Amino acid sequence: MRETSAGNGAYDVAVIGYGPTGVSAANLLGAMGLRVVVLERDAEVYSRARAISTDEEVLRVWQRVGLAERLKRDMLTDRPVDFVDARGRSFIRARPTPRGHGHPPQMFVYQPALEEVLREGVARYPNVEVRLGHECVGLRQGSGGVGLTATAGDAVHRLRAAYVIAADGGSSPTRARLDVGYEGRTYEDRWVVVDTEMLRPWPGHDRLRFRCDPARPAVDCPTPLGHHRWEFPVLPGDDESYLTTDEAVLALVTRYGIAPDSIRILRSTVYSHHVRFAARFRAGRVFLAGDAAHAMPPWIGQGMAAGVRDVANLCWKLAAVLRGELPETVLDSYEAERKPHVKEVTRRAVFVGRIITERRPALTRLRDTVLPVLNRVPGFAQWLQDSHWIPVAHYSAGFQARPRTRASGRQIPQPQVTAPDGTRVRLDDALGGRWVLLHARTATPQPLWKVPSLTVTPAGSSPARGTLVDDDGVLLPWLAGHRSATLALRPDAYVYAAARQGASLPPPPPGFVPAPHPTATSGG
Repeated sequence: MRETSAGNGAYDVAVIGYGPTGVSAANLLGAMGLRVVVLERDAEVYSRARAISTDEEVLRVWQRVGLAERLKRDMLTDRPVDFVDARGRSFIRARPTPRGHGHPPQMFVYQPALEEVLREGVARYPNVEVRLGHECVGLRQGSGGVGLTATAGDAVHRLRAAYVIAADGGSSPTRARLDVGYEGRTYEDRWVVVDTEMLRPWPGHDRLRFRCDPARPAVDCPTPLGHHRWEFPVLPGDDESYLTTDEAVLALVTRYGIAPDSIRILRSTVYSHHVRFAARFRAGRVFLAGDAAHAMPPWIGQGMAAGVRDVANLCWKLAAVLRGELPETVLDSYEAERKPHVKEVTRRAVFVGRIITERRPALTRLRDTVLPVLNRVPGFAQWLQDSHWIPVAHYSAGFQARPRTRASGRQIPQPQVTAPDGTRVRLDDALGGRWVLLHARTATPQPLWKVPSLTVTPAGSSPARGTLVDDDGVLLPWLAGHRSATLALRPDAYVYAAARQGASLPPPPPGFVPAPHPTATSGG
């Protein structure tokens, strides 16, 4: 076999795996100016649509690299959610509630198209080298970095990187090589997932329905670019191989009034639901992200989103360490911040799954009788969704100043603001992916903090140097509600420290040496 070497210390970060988590990491790290290599076993984008939805916080991450608006062109937004009984009657109907991130609260996606756009985004960065058809078959850690071995055909490539992000899926070979446990359970029920092309629309084709039929529950979900998704459980006595045939699939969907000539079946496959968490998200210089770190059932559409949140949390910290801005110990906060949130998201996914898949007659009759009554109570459906669906990320531990305040560990909302130059932009585009002090109305000097400072002024104010006009009237009430007049914001727009009017912030983190550095492409 031919063998090549990339030399000593050739890359800042190696990314193993090029699905949504890996390609998001490559964009984020590329925008930060780091030297990155991506190792991906497959030569093409995986053709099966796995994830089918995402949310506003994830679009906020992709906005940092200038891709949110392009991605949204291929998404379906503002679609209602229905839980329906065996006769198709809705017993819960709701629309996702905006959380203030500046994008629609829920969007349906066609994953292969989404990944293509994200890969096109990576191509903007000459500092990111993508090696498709390269399988990572070994890694060895040392004090100065990680040695990686990859194969491509009959060639063996040896590379070095300071750090590694392993985003190589639920069966992660990297996690196995690190001897990191992957604890949890696999549900007994297996599900047939059917992706189709919609040839002729039918009434209600553009809304998500959880069909809570005890005889055979189903997920009936619109996906963009002329596609539609169904998911059905494999019941006792079913022949799995037959259930994936076109004949069986058509028999299942025609129960809902879908004419056979309305769809073309693209693919159908069987999979199991998992609830699993890696025992550690970090092993030395290697970090697990996405499905390599955790797996959850699909009921609230958060599997892909959780992976994107992982790398959004991790990548700026890696960049700060590599630039010498922060000590290496900050990397321990990745697991401390992400693991509790992903566990809570998983718990809620399991809860929603129980509503959908309940098959015991007595409980389904109670559900179908009581919930329609409660659904007529103003705000009940939104309360249920807000309380039991996607929790707001709030870091109660991790990288933040002490003492904690009401604002600590929260991500600031993202309204439209008027920047100092008079342009109207989303907040993150004005912040620029850097450490910033944000003041309410008037600035309180903070001599210990050597970072840019911006003062929020009320809607209608004239733009001026060092100010942001709160055009949507969101930031000033948020600051007041969190009893804060000054914030120290991390590059991911989470609050590191907060202080009341006229008070001093806690000091910067130990070892903090801010330095000029490239910021993410904005405006996406």
